[in-house]
Amino acid sequence: MTKLYFFPFSQHSRRVVSLLEEAQIPYQANLVDLAKGEHMGPDYLAINPNHQVPSLVDEDVSLYESHAIMRYLCDKHDLSSWYPKDAVKRAQVDQWLDWCQCQFGPMVKDIVFNMLFAEQAGLPVDTIAIERGQKTLESLALILEDKLTQQDYLAADHATIADLALASNIFHLGLAQQAPQSHNIKAWYDRIASLKGFQKSLPQM
Repeated sequence: MTKLYFFPFSQHSRRVVSLLEEAQIPYQANLVDLAKGEHMGPDYLAINPNHQVPSLVDEDVSLYESHAIMRYLCDKHDLSSWYPKDAVKRAQVDQWLDWCQCQFGPMVKDIVFNMLFAEQAGLPVDTIAIERGQKTLESLALILEDKLTQQDYLAADHATIADLALASNIFHLGLAQQAPQSHNIKAWYDRIASLKGFQKSLPQM
């Protein structure tokens, strides 16, 4: 059986859980408690030497990096609705996955880690990083809002793994009361948040 190593307060974990649940792929959920340092233990480091979550073990396949895992699952299980086979349509999904990871992701970490988790980890709060993240969020939210004036989803006329990935980041910003509040972003997020798989990915609060 497919084994997923995850932590519910990891946005990268949640996007994979969302896909597994939406696609009704059987899997074994293995909690890696970051708060207890379980990601630094030798057993987990043998699976993911980057000491991060999520990781996926599927028989003789072992993967880390959430977007690689999602692409693999879509290809293995023929989830072409979530990740199209057509080259142009797939490139559109890949574009937004990369935008989520490269443009949006660092900003989310700057804001949420420092506002919520740094003190808990015994680390100083980096107020400069928070301010940098908030300024970046302002500009990226404009790009996202503009895109969502044109269509209801990021890369197709329905939800794809790009939407699951980005929505997991928006939820993460919401933990720090920093989620964008513009009309089209909120409407899009509500559409993704209504998915049962997305709801099942959320941490117990």
